[in-house]
Amino acid sequence: MLHTEGPLLTIDVGDRKTTTEKVDDVLSSFVGGRGVGTKLAHDRIPFDVAPFAPENSLFFTTGPLQVSNMSFTGRMSCTGVSPLTGGLLSSNAGGFLSRHFGATGYSTVELTGRSDDLLAIHVTDEGIEFEEVPELAEATTSEVGEYMTSEHGLGDEQLLVAGPAGENRVRFASIMTTEHRAFGRGGLGAVMGSKGVKCISFDGDSAPELDIDPVQMDVHREAATADDHPMKEAGTTSVTEYANHVGALPTRYFSELEFDGASDIGGGAVSDKKYKKGTCSQCAFACKLPTKDEETGVETEGPEYETVMAFGSNAGIDDVVSVMKSNDLCDELGMDTISCGDVISAYLAANDEFGNSELIHELVEKIAYREDEGDLLAEGVHRAADELEVEDWTVKGLEFSAHDGRTLNGQGLAFAVSNRGADHMYAEFYSKEYPLVGKDEAVDPTGLEGKPPLIVAKENHNAVLDSGVVCKFSRDFMTEERLETLLDSEYDDLMAMGATVVELERHFNNRRGFDREDDTLPYDLPEFEDALSEYYVERGWNDDGTVPENSGVVSADD
Repeated sequence: MLHTEGPLLTIDVGDRKTTTEKVDDVLSSFVGGRGVGTKLAHDRIPFDVAPFAPENSLFFTTGPLQVSNMSFTGRMSCTGVSPLTGGLLSSNAGGFLSRHFGATGYSTVELTGRSDDLLAIHVTDEGIEFEEVPELAEATTSEVGEYMTSEHGLGDEQLLVAGPAGENRVRFASIMTTEHRAFGRGGLGAVMGSKGVKCISFDGDSAPELDIDPVQMDVHREAATADDHPMKEAGTTSVTEYANHVGALPTRYFSELEFDGASDIGGGAVSDKKYKKGTCSQCAFACKLPTKDEETGVETEGPEYETVMAFGSNAGIDDVVSVMKSNDLCDELGMDTISCGDVISAYLAANDEFGNSELIHELVEKIAYREDEGDLLAEGVHRAADELEVEDWTVKGLEFSAHDGRTLNGQGLAFAVSNRGADHMYAEFYSKEYPLVGKDEAVDPTGLEGKPPLIVAKENHNAVLDSGVVCKFSRDFMTEERLETLLDSEYDDLMAMGATVVELERHFNNRRGFDREDDTLPYDLPEFEDALSEYYVERGWNDDGTVPENSGVVSADD
């Protein structure tokens, strides 16, 4: 099995000490990325750790395909205990960081401890430097980038940044890179901020040399020449109008499933504001969305479809420039646009203020700095719902993304069982139910019959991609056979590895008190409980949603 190479670098920011150790057995078993991060986190983070405790670690990882020249490989993963969900969670980000990270020669970087002084940490293949940066307190993403460029000659693509939201422990704070790219879901930026770390940079010339099969160039060529693919013009927003048409677009804090202003914030509206192509490292698919509004001067990258939902339809906003501004504010301040938009939509619902753009933008800033009502909203929907007197639209404390499960029922079940919470990319089952795949893979969106095994397979497959690390939008190009060839392993063996990653997450969360009662939804689906039990049977888990004691991931010490 092809896997990333290099030692684990542990950075204890409290003692300002670093150690390295070989983790070859973990790398050879889990490939890289999410797989390696999950295994190390499972074995090294105490099961009862508080998310903001020094003992909670963040594991940054790449995969073997980050040394290739193939499209869809400009990504990396971060794993830790989420302050939003309280469970073990991996988030990944695109952009241009992954290859700079790999060039340091480390397969994984573990960030642990807590510093009393605000730090920037510089990781190179020649050593690690700790820099005190009090002048960067509550600096925005772009301000940190400007400082690192002027003081160290480092580009945005070499940086991990905790914005003001991370420093202020907003529970859905992101870790930002390449200015507009985010380790977005789950609040790992707040964990980084709680450690007193403002920025980590990566530089070097020691990337491992791996033999990647020439099929990589077939994938790359097809990505480059797929000129008629809708994602190339409008990114993920290309699905907006269709999701609205089928009744799967959350609207006005999930009270409706269609938005009459969808065309004003959807793919066409975003494309009209796109002024150049945008991409990730080595990727010829170029589905990113650099956008600009000449009249107002608003310039950002995006919004993607999920942001269009969270700050658009769910907030009652039909102005694409307003959504662009919300997107840019979240990137500058370091927050997940989905969670931020949803919790603001909850506030709008509570105060009958849908459609109020000015209030929305004020609230984004108040959340980041925990000012006034922003302090409550910074806790997320799950913790704020009772005080706001609104329904708790979360799973395991994570706010819902789009692709509504009341219409796409399999995606609804996938939201419920996801170890990460209400995140659409964990199983990505919506792609089968719209469908965005071929007829041979498509399923009827209504009902749950026959879907649990398909969800298990999608979760396992995505765990493999996240370990590679390969972008989910490669689905039209990355066949099972190509994945086998690139990772030098039988597909069944890769899927078994993916299943182990999911099970390690589940076991860790079980030890933190998660069980069947957490695999739930704020709405009813037909035969949901039967389908949930079927999912557990397919996984080989107990009917209470826990991993059995005889599972291979449970050691005697557990």
